[in-house]
Amino acid sequence: MSASICDFTFLQGVKVVDFTQFEAGPSCTEALGWLGADVVKIENPKMGDPGRRLRPGQPDTDPYYFHAFNANKKSITVNLKSPKGLALVKDMISKADVMIENLPQAPSSGWACPMTS
Repeated sequence: MSASICDFTFLQGVKVVDFTQFEAGPSCTEALGWLGADVVKIENPKMGDPGRRLRPGQPDTDPYYFHAFNANKKSITVNLKSPKGLALVKDMISKADVMIENLPQAPSSGWACPMTS
């Protein structure tokens, strides 16, 4: 590596489960991704992240706004209301180093948090 280039991979190996939307949460998890973390964004299977739907009449193309705050992430859709989806996410959280959410109603409300058990 050239001496003039900084290595921003010091979070390599850190696993992040991302339940965020709009600017504050996604910009935080995006920064973790830029620093090398493995970020997986969990989205609603029916509508996805609300930031994907900011352009009326163009539901199949993600606006620049969404891309600006969600770079360096993997993204999956999971139905948290199904037992299989809930089990998948709980398993992901139990293996993660970090879980971040900024939703109006936390998806973990009422869960027995696997990070502390």
